[in-house]
Amino acid sequence: MHLTKEEERIYEGEEGWTKKKAMEILVAIGDINNASELIPIASAHMSGVSYKTIGDAFEFINRLEGTVEVKSTLNPMGMDRELWSEMNITKEFANKQTAVFTAYKNLGIAPVCTCIPYLLEGGAPQKGVHIAWSESSAVLYANSVLGARTNMEGAPSALAAALIGKTPLYGLHQTENRAPEIRICASCDLADADYSALGFLIGELVGNRIPLIELPSIPSKDELKHLSAAIGATGSVGLYHIRGLTPEAWDTPAEKIGVEEGDVTKFYAGAEEADVIAIGCPHCSSLELQQIHKLLRVEGKGRKVKKDFFIFTARAIKQRMQELVILIENYGVKVICDTCFVVSPAFEQYKRVLTNSGKMMRYVPLLSRGAEVRLCKTKECVRAAF
Repeated sequence: MHLTKEEERIYEGEEGWTKKKAMEILVAIGDINNASELIPIASAHMSGVSYKTIGDAFEFINRLEGTVEVKSTLNPMGMDRELWSEMNITKEFANKQTAVFTAYKNLGIAPVCTCIPYLLEGGAPQKGVHIAWSESSAVLYANSVLGARTNMEGAPSALAAALIGKTPLYGLHQTENRAPEIRICASCDLADADYSALGFLIGELVGNRIPLIELPSIPSKDELKHLSAAIGATGSVGLYHIRGLTPEAWDTPAEKIGVEEGDVTKFYAGAEEADVIAIGCPHCSSLELQQIHKLLRVEGKGRKVKKDFFIFTARAIKQRMQELVILIENYGVKVICDTCFVVSPAFEQYKRVLTNSGKMMRYVPLLSRGAEVRLCKTKECVRAAF
């Protein structure tokens, strides 16, 4: 891979140990993937933030010096940094998690822990802009809905790219690698959690092939968010196209797979009654909070929920919607920031989970001691709470 003179200086250590290590990571990734050069990026988004998943490996981050070169944000960590004691997080875990958070913050990374950086003010990259994001749901949304360009970065490569301000030119950064390879045709009407189910199915069907998805109607931004998250959870692809919606137009692939109503609704069956309801994986948008409040009013009729009910959202959204959040919490629902059901140890005691998230359906059984997950539409999740 060709390096400029400035990049060679960094690689040789003339800009310090931290940048040298970051450049070594980027060069190694570039060489493996036959990248011709490094290209500038506009932003980076880091995973590997929860102490539950990263453990004491964060000590490496503590050794890094200097600051990132581009706007950078963090994925959810293992607790709400203001309400961790109310989540029954141990003091030991809280101290470790705070150390992880501080290590990233000391590098100049914004103290923003969310999987939806694209929904925050100034967080959505422009079409065609190169970025270095980890978190599969955010990568798919950025590539597919916004038309930005990023590979599916891991925690080390996203951090290295942030420290240098560049990433290797390969994969989804190149136009020729963004063409659809298989056609998915859904013939059934879809709404709400149907897109979680559809995404879960598409990820299983396409593997690492980019799909062109044909739908009978245009999904909302929140439905696209759940579609992206579910595809990323079960597949290994970082991009999809939707006819008439996504920014890039391509010829139709020859191979076609049809999806009918039964293929989607099968994900709603087969679970016992849940002992917890969890919504917000990916984090809830302001519109979703409004929808949940309306459903609580209709289903609750002034009553408090009878089951544990958690909503996860970005701190900036919770702060902007403070009055609405108070109304939601009056029903006994807990609105949590900075974390989610999947990456926090606070929710490992639950055995049967009700959610509208295809991503949770994939990861909760793997990361929360084998808990059973039932997928339901948002309305049914709220109804079940009473």
